[in-house]
Amino acid sequence: MTGLSAHHRAHYQVRVAEVISETASACSLVLAIPPELAGVFSYRPGQFLTVRVPHGRGGSVARCYSLSSSPHAGEPPAITVKRTDGGHASNWIADNIRPGDLLDVLPPAGTFCPQSLAGDFLLFAGGSGITPVISILKSALAAGRGRIVLVYANRDEHAVIFASQLRGLAGDRLLVVHWLDSLHGEPTAAALAALARPYAGAEAFVCGPDPYLAVVRQALGQLGVPAKSVHIERFVSLAENPFQASEPTGGTAATLEVCLDGETRQVPWPAGTRMLDVLIDSGLDPPFSCREGICGACACQLTGGEVEMAHNEVLEAEDLADGYILACQALALTPEVGITYS
Repeated sequence: MTGLSAHHRAHYQVRVAEVISETASACSLVLAIPPELAGVFSYRPGQFLTVRVPHGRGGSVARCYSLSSSPHAGEPPAITVKRTDGGHASNWIADNIRPGDLLDVLPPAGTFCPQSLAGDFLLFAGGSGITPVISILKSALAAGRGRIVLVYANRDEHAVIFASQLRGLAGDRLLVVHWLDSLHGEPTAAALAALARPYAGAEAFVCGPDPYLAVVRQALGQLGVPAKSVHIERFVSLAENPFQASEPTGGTAATLEVCLDGETRQVPWPAGTRMLDVLIDSGLDPPFSCREGICGACACQLTGGEVEMAHNEVLEAEDLADGYILACQALALTPEVGITYS
């Protein structure tokens, strides 16, 4: 299981039970998971599914769509898809998928998930960024006892996904604050900081387009919310198609010294093979989730040598300066490389 297997993962065909129109440009696909796949598709609030969409003659593209359902609220799994201008996959799904159709999907992945649902939550969503956030919100309502505040930004009232669901859920434990650009202009850090100030002690989860994420980050920074309490999910495109096998390319052959679970081992690292696959092929059990460089679950720290990463959408400049890398994206640049999982 070397290079060829690195991106050719087991996928499943799942039937679409229902298609729900949420807004003029967004729909939810409710999935009928057969009992024998219930374990494979068990998920945590905030995770996503990777879906294969046909493209060209016999080809395909892969896209990640967050689960908008809650595993704690007795709902069948559902993903929500918003049309994007010129977006092949989202428009293909909206135009073509009907109840009874089969989707090719990978099992749930992603790390935009609360460690515990017990505490208070400060949630920020922009546009279709509500999708993983509403899963966290419904889960915290169902399985926790804390207070939840959602600040949800949209262009105008017609763009608000899950408007009626949110109205029905609002109450003693849930406060929903809608920010509409058509009424308030684009959100500023100062305005969001003022809204969030009373709730600055809560765990923050933020999802939406990059400009919105930047403003929310600034607002939380002004409030002194510690970085470890802020969880951010970005919209990113996959650099590679995990449904299609890829030939190994790049990098150099190396010896990899790995410190994992208190043990240190040296393993051969063939040229062109991603570090994560080397570890798995060696019988080790490293942490990983998406395999696409977008979730951070496989991050480890470099203790020697150099690597290059094919793709990185999650590690910040300070993480890279501290030597953190993504095992699923790393290729060796030096004959000896050392890493540790602390």
